[in-house]
Amino acid sequence: MPKENFNGQVIWITGASSGIGEALAKQFAKLGAQVVLSARREEELKRVARQLENSEQHMILPLDVTDYASLTATYGEVIQKKGRLDCLINNAGVSQRALICDTLDHTDRQIMEIDYFAPVALTRVVLPSMLKQGSGHVVFISSVAGLLGTQYRASYAAAKGAIHLWANSLRAELADQGLQVSVIFPGFVKTNVSVAALKGNGEELGTMDDAQANAMSSDEFAEQAVQALLAGREYIVIGGLKEKVGVWLSRLYPPLMYRMIRKSKVR
Repeated sequence: MPKENFNGQVIWITGASSGIGEALAKQFAKLGAQVVLSARREEELKRVARQLENSEQHMILPLDVTDYASLTATYGEVIQKKGRLDCLINNAGVSQRALICDTLDHTDRQIMEIDYFAPVALTRVVLPSMLKQGSGHVVFISSVAGLLGTQYRASYAAAKGAIHLWANSLRAELADQGLQVSVIFPGFVKTNVSVAALKGNGEELGTMDDAQANAMSSDEFAEQAVQALLAGREYIVIGGLKEKVGVWLSRLYPPLMYRMIRKSKVR
């Protein structure tokens, strides 16, 4: 259901030290939210926090989302300082740039660990208090790749598709208990996601894709995403015309979409 605003709401964003997470933090802060910023790089979190409006009301919380043993205690710090959590943005993730035949098993597992198991684990940690307060919004940043599947992103697409379907099940189970669940599917956004993407051996790619370099800005993405969340939308595709057409075709005529994907330049 639509929200009136985010003023005063406590919003926890993982992967908030750069890119989409940083842009979302700025947008939510501009709308009066109290933002909890989490990522592994504390100095980068401090840099982001200094740029937020009303910087004194926000919170830095360094976190490795795959350190499952620390999640409950970390969430306890949010509740101790803020008293409640209104919205969790599961944004932390890693992409991939490797062909299937060149990808090692441990790289597959690393991607699935970060992009699927970690947001599932963190969501389970926050659910009891959200259900107890009778309200809460959980947001998952998936990907258009998780709807279509493309070359060089097989494991990434699989993880992002998996979190989408897990979120659908979560929504179906708990919607009548006051929990809102939204999934956002970004297309190409100009961030360092391809620079940090994993090659088949698990090393970082270290370069930016042409498609990424020429994409919409992270600020433009964040503005569209936040407006969609305000409107109460649950299924949110944000990207250029090519990505949106691909998603549309995947529903109406998959064989044509598959032919288009085979011919598409995705790097």
